[in-house]
Amino acid sequence: MKKLALAAAIAAAGTSAMAGSYAKDDVMMEPVVVVEETEQQSSSAAIIVPLILLALVAAAVSAD
Repeated sequence: MKKLALAAAIAAAGTSAMAGSYAKDDVMMEPVVVVEETEQQSSSAAIIVPLILLALVAAAVSAD
């Protein structure tokens, strides 16, 4: 009797999970536009790496 009650409970729980419908809805939703803001880099940050490389080359040349 317990197995029958357990099977009935599992069957009842399984049917509630499939309560949705696969029918096509006529609801038209407009697409959401996502605008992502980007951070602007300062112009001085772009010059730091070449200056460091130039300093390293100058140090290597002066060491010889």
